[in-house]
Amino acid sequence: MEEQSASEPFTSGFVLADYAVFAVMLLVSMAIGLFQALKKSQGEARADDFFTGGRSMPAVPVGLSLCASFMSAVQVLGVPAEAFRYGFKFLYMCLGQTINSLLTAYLFLPVFFRLGITSTNQYLKMRFGRGMQLLGSIQFLVATLLYTGIVIYAPALILNQATGLNMWVSLFSTGIICTLYTTLGGMKAVIWTDVFQIIVMLSGFVAIFIHGTVLVGSPALVLEIANNGSRVNFNDFDVDPRQRYTFWSLSVGGALVWLSMYGVNQAQVQRYISCRTEREAQWALFVNQVGLCLIVSSAGTCGIVMFAYYLNCDPLKSGRISAPDLYMPYFVLDIFKSHPGFPGLFLACAYSGTLSTASTSINAMAAVTMEDLLRPHLLHMTQKKLILISKGLSLLYGVSCITVAALSSFLDWGVLQGSFTVMGVVSGPLLGVFILGMFVPATNKLGAFSGILAGFCVSLWLAVGSTLYPPSEATMGVLPSYAGQCESGNNTLNSRPGEDQHSFSTRLHPNDQGGLHNFYSMSYLYFGAIATSSVVIVGVIVSYATGPTKRSHIKEGLLWWDLNKKQMEVPSERRTGTMSRMFACLLHNACWDTHVSHRNNQGDITTDKPQLVPLRDLHKEDANEKEEPTDVDNIKSPLRV
Repeated sequence: MEEQSASEPFTSGFVLADYAVFAVMLLVSMAIGLFQALKKSQGEARADDFFTGGRSMPAVPVGLSLCASFMSAVQVLGVPAEAFRYGFKFLYMCLGQTINSLLTAYLFLPVFFRLGITSTNQYLKMRFGRGMQLLGSIQFLVATLLYTGIVIYAPALILNQATGLNMWVSLFSTGIICTLYTTLGGMKAVIWTDVFQIIVMLSGFVAIFIHGTVLVGSPALVLEIANNGSRVNFNDFDVDPRQRYTFWSLSVGGALVWLSMYGVNQAQVQRYISCRTEREAQWALFVNQVGLCLIVSSAGTCGIVMFAYYLNCDPLKSGRISAPDLYMPYFVLDIFKSHPGFPGLFLACAYSGTLSTASTSINAMAAVTMEDLLRPHLLHMTQKKLILISKGLSLLYGVSCITVAALSSFLDWGVLQGSFTVMGVVSGPLLGVFILGMFVPATNKLGAFSGILAGFCVSLWLAVGSTLYPPSEATMGVLPSYAGQCESGNNTLNSRPGEDQHSFSTRLHPNDQGGLHNFYSMSYLYFGAIATSSVVIVGVIVSYATGPTKRSHIKEGLLWWDLNKKQMEVPSERRTGTMSRMFACLLHNACWDTHVSHRNNQGDITTDKPQLVPLRDLHKEDANEKEEPTDVDNIKSPLRV
């Protein structure tokens, strides 16, 4: 098996058939985006439709889009390498993702959906004031820029090492295509392109592990080799937080990392609030969960097949590759060296999947900038001009993402750890603020600000410490591999001597150090959980110490506890129709449309029930807004039966 790696899969890189497959994938993706951009929509085009797809999207494509967004080249590169080094226990990530999907669908989604908002930070303004909204906006823009930079860098790395394509050509071409997608098509183009991309990704993984299994011998032989190599290790319930992957780190730590991505992250919330009804939005999350499990399982299986194939000749230990991130491209080009077109399929899935991911992020950053920062100053501007500004913002953020991608090439992290660390460290504190706002009525403004400050300090401290003092491979639990039967050969991927490699912390420390060094060795999956917990604990303590907020002073619809479970769903036509109406409001930040409600003979509320008027058209008051107490007892709420 392993002797095949000594042949010459990398001397020629891509052949014409690979480039043809690659080009077809990109052209189909671009065609889908352009079709949605040129497709005429009913009624007058609105800036909000550019960001939410007219709030009329069906559940299945939205769910597949949710799945594709954060699972492109990061997953293609990272998960197989982690399964190769740490074993099948990585599949416990599916459990963490399932917990996240349930929490998002039943705790966070109903609040955002019924408020009818476009930006999640609008909730922060309603609950804690304009200052928290601005802080949340800046946090999201920083986190998303960093994350998108890593995601763009990942396929550029593959293309550079596998084909010799210049790194800068890869970065710029990726960024330009992402920007073109987003600028022309908006959210609808992003969603439908994602549907195609997730199918391509699954097809690529299936082709890889089927062909790899055939070369090894049989599925039974793959499992036997993996078991003998300690890769079938689902019984790892070690509570040591320094172990990179255990049942606890993947299910608990992983759940909170994913919750910060799906529960309150603008890029994801913006997608599921584009559904027609709340129930369809929940179904979209469950479709997303099925897709996530399929992707993680397929990618993890590829890693195990890869271990069996290279049983006695680990490409990393033998010097054929320089970083774990390169396991997958090396494996693909090796096993498909006599099957032109398949390497092109693999790179197409990584590259075009990243296009959809990055375009989603760019669209979300443009939405946050428009809704949270610019909208109060553009009250009298026409919808056509607002759409032009939105597209201009997309162009600006596309250029910014290219810049961050270039800088991320100097980061001494693997793509999977780098992306999860960014989300856990930067998004973790904001998740804590949303938890305080929705589930802890006593939280006041000072408590929220104190909590998020403490969370950022803790998470930044952990990120810097773990980077300066990375744990040894033995501490992280890297499983043994062997390179004793490799044939001599000079074919390598990026094995330049003396270069500090982009790897999953490959530095070796022969002697573990105690004290803070042990703390810094904690699994990166716990970073987000610690940051979120710090925010909640500090926020509750400060709020009670300085005078908790009275529940009666909190506007209806902002607390999860106040949501009426019997409330029927509002069809999207009624939601979108209400958006354009302007009338006098009792609240500065939200209005209630109560004049259309009535009951039938059985006493049940009909579809013409009270509903929330979204906030987009209500920023006229925000411009001169001042903090004033609100007599909420005189407000009729749609959440009361």
